[in-house]
Amino acid sequence: MSVTIASPLALPCGATLKNRIAKGAMTEGLGDAHNRATEAHVRLYRRWAEGGAGMLLTGNVQVDRRYMERPGNVAIDGPQSNEAIAALRDYARAGTANDTHLWMQISHAGRQTPASVNKEPVAPSAKPLEMPGGQFGRPRAMTGAEIEDVIGRFAHVATIARDTGFTGVQIHGAHGYLISEFLSPDVNSRTDEWGGSLENRARLLLEIVRGVRKVVGVDFPVSVKLNSADFQRGGFSHEDAIRVAAWLDAEGLDLLEISGGTYEQPRLVGLDDMTLHPEKSEPRRESTIAREAYFLEYAKDIRAAVKMPLMVTGGFRTAAGMNAALASATIDLVGLARPLCVDPAIPAKLLAGTARETPAYEKTLRIGPGILGPHSRFNLVKAMNGWGQQGWFCLQLLRMGAGQDPDPRMGVFSAFRNYAKNEARTAAALQRP
Repeated sequence: MSVTIASPLALPCGATLKNRIAKGAMTEGLGDAHNRATEAHVRLYRRWAEGGAGMLLTGNVQVDRRYMERPGNVAIDGPQSNEAIAALRDYARAGTANDTHLWMQISHAGRQTPASVNKEPVAPSAKPLEMPGGQFGRPRAMTGAEIEDVIGRFAHVATIARDTGFTGVQIHGAHGYLISEFLSPDVNSRTDEWGGSLENRARLLLEIVRGVRKVVGVDFPVSVKLNSADFQRGGFSHEDAIRVAAWLDAEGLDLLEISGGTYEQPRLVGLDDMTLHPEKSEPRRESTIAREAYFLEYAKDIRAAVKMPLMVTGGFRTAAGMNAALASATIDLVGLARPLCVDPAIPAKLLAGTARETPAYEKTLRIGPGILGPHSRFNLVKAMNGWGQQGWFCLQLLRMGAGQDPDPRMGVFSAFRNYAKNEARTAAALQRP
């Protein structure tokens, strides 16, 4: 029989997901002033768990509160207070309702740490992000001791995740965060054992996977999110991704999620027109553009090199498209992200056949066509469209975390403005003694 979104998925470690729909990781910013989980996480993830997905991936949980993806991330570093542990247990209990798996995404933001969090982030090498507006400070190169410390931090967070009731972990090795930076020859110019050859650049990721597996055991799901490519000239290539995927497969990984892009090349959310440096950009394949899912064609190449289950998030909108991707055996799990910000019960509707496609708002969330012309290095209106969309979806998460329903009538300009205000308030709260 053909595999569909309703089919269960048995993982190599022995765990089973009840169906083939997973909620992809999205940034939340719901942590308190001490970067602990909150009641907002409980409300949000209980609603998603009741919505029918087989597995939920959390947003970034940071291994070091000095280097976070945004203010308001949950961070687990060092011994945890009784209050922090209790909050994580409540979070896990809510997200595992309805026989749902809840996997903690573990991350270190590296040089993509905003200046509002840390003006001097760390990275493999001291190469800054080429982003406008002074949003990110110039990074300093990590010492060997700091790199070894990061490996231990990932293992520590994975242990806390397992012990507080999360049913799996995902190591974030994509999207230009620290592990992704080490993989990229464009960002990583080290000449020691952590740089140079692909084997050296992948060492951090593989050592983290081994460290996590050692502490969580053989029967606990361990996954990785990996770029199919950075889509940036001189960066982590698709050929590199295939080789790294094969190495991960040999480590006994339970699931590999295939994504792509960085902050400088934001293909992760399909924003080709948000590329800030088109002269450095590598185009996506036309065959991928024609499909629903952003990275499905790249997954096909990786599938030929590995046996472990594969997941793709981004672009899936119809049940027919999801089922076709699964039936082709290119992937084993369909990731949905933004649609669950608007309709948290859309997985159950797709599974029951009461909905044939997910809600789609991206095409209508526009301020205007752009005022600086198609050849401008940085188009302000395109930027506002892109970040306004991100803010729009993130504000829907905040509404659900507050116990409210999503508001599809929210305008993209007001979302852009209110999201920026929320970030500023959160950053200010974190800086209070």
